[in-house]
Amino acid sequence: MIRRSLGFLAGLCCAAASLAGSPGHAPQRDRPLTVLQMNLCNSGAAGCFTGRAVAQAASVIRAERPDVVTLNEICQSDIDELARTLTGARGGGTVLTAFEPAFSARTGQKVRCYNGQEYGVGLLVRMPGKDPSYVREGGRYPTQGRGEQRVWLCLYVVASLQACTTHLALGVNGTSLAQCQYLLGTAIPAMRLKGEPLPTVVAGDLNLGAADALPCLPLHYSRTDDGAVQQVMASAGLVIGSSRTIDMRGATDHPGLLVALESH
Repeated sequence: MIRRSLGFLAGLCCAAASLAGSPGHAPQRDRPLTVLQMNLCNSGAAGCFTGRAVAQAASVIRAERPDVVTLNEICQSDIDELARTLTGARGGGTVLTAFEPAFSARTGQKVRCYNGQEYGVGLLVRMPGKDPSYVREGGRYPTQGRGEQRVWLCLYVVASLQACTTHLALGVNGTSLAQCQYLLGTAIPAMRLKGEPLPTVVAGDLNLGAADALPCLPLHYSRTDDGAVQQVMASAGLVIGSSRTIDMRGATDHPGLLVALESH
């Protein structure tokens, strides 16, 4: 079953909270929580476009069977295709999906892919069972560079976890760091609901190296990266158990980044 969020759901009075920088308690799991980050360069406008990235991403999903997939530089239709792949790879449960379009600084309109679809970032979160309650949030950053206006996206799954992704601006004049600080210091804490704090995972192409990203890392968060600008950050309640890059076979200019998170 594939399900797309359309906004806030009713009946969240008993939801747990997601508090950036405060300890959370991850639900007990019989296996690590696996997060797969991929930048697919699929707009058609960039030199790294090959037309093969979605097919290669599907192959990686089938092989690795992740719980959370964070996607950058994708077309809106890519979400449904990769959600079907994840559903088939894992079997059972529900795959929650979300997409957030980027905007043009010049026109103020949504950026479009070569195929006319909206272009932006996306999330796939596979949960056991049917019809899990969740909240979708996303938007543009208040600080922007020239060209593409960058966005963030989160899925808050009640009593389980919060997963977020973003593709930050190129690191000119501190723009990418300001965006990172806004996401982790303002946007994620603003999604608080009454209850226990939830563990939070943030993954994406931050256009920041490891040292440059440290100023936006909240207290109690841990992080890992692909040796370049793709990073996975996890709040208290989750511990990074392993991390490895995945060869995308020339389909895009970034490797995949697969991270296993243990609860504690």
